[in-house]
Amino acid sequence: MTHDTWTIKRVLDWTSGYLERKGDEHPRLSAEWLLAAVTGLSRVELYVNFDRPLEAAELSRMHEAIERRAAGEPLQYVTGEMPFRHIVLKCERGVLIPRPETEILVEAALEGVDATGEKDVRVLEVGTGTGCVALSISSERPGTHVVATDLSERAVLLARRNREALGLDEVVDVVECDLASGVDPELMGTFSVLVSNPPYIPTRVLAEEVPAEVRDFEPGLALDGGADGLDVFRRLLALAPVALAPGGMLAVELFEGALDAAAELARAQGGWASVEVREDLTRRPRVLVAVRGE
Repeated sequence: MTHDTWTIKRVLDWTSGYLERKGDEHPRLSAEWLLAAVTGLSRVELYVNFDRPLEAAELSRMHEAIERRAAGEPLQYVTGEMPFRHIVLKCERGVLIPRPETEILVEAALEGVDATGEKDVRVLEVGTGTGCVALSISSERPGTHVVATDLSERAVLLARRNREALGLDEVVDVVECDLASGVDPELMGTFSVLVSNPPYIPTRVLAEEVPAEVRDFEPGLALDGGADGLDVFRRLLALAPVALAPGGMLAVELFEGALDAAAELARAQGGWASVEVREDLTRRPRVLVAVRGE
């Protein structure tokens, strides 16, 4: 092997060092993801093919990917995909990247589906983004029909592509509209679960505390929740009694500092049999779960 030969191991090692110098918090992981995306190999396969030389076209694509990542662009936008629970989703700029903590939101929604004791359950998701929540629910609970909405045309098109890739066209409807304005009025009052990961970061926090990688690359429309982070939540709270069947569940992911206020708003509204706040994997308040009275 000549020194000019860029093998998988050499590219991994070089990329890790370069990204570390550029401030990447997880340089080795980033290097693995980028190289896996470029070569089509899994991260495990990279390690059993250390001596495989990269082709010229692969090296060219790798160089472009490294520079995008070094400039601070989120890894998921560079590679174009993101694993979430049991599925892999396409990601692209202009649409919010799924977060691990949102898996807690899915778990809550699945509880709401299971609580009905029925197979043919309807779920409404507001603000679907990549489709990660809607597609997880429908793939993990066959027979569940999900109507997913988003205000962003770009998000709707991406969610539909993800839906098709997962073969869920028959059970997930993706509607471009504000909140639930485009949902069939006849479905109102029939949903067992209303689930949402709305824009919830308080405006000041977004400006002063959120990392540049998020603030500069991800869509503000999907992040900014207004002064207290609860602008969209208030609208969801008004929608819930209209959309949900008796005994139905509202599950909403929110900013950790806003959960107590959100719970108070729900209790003040009335009509809920229970209102609770759930923590994410890091023990931070993350999801409000409220169940309607029968």
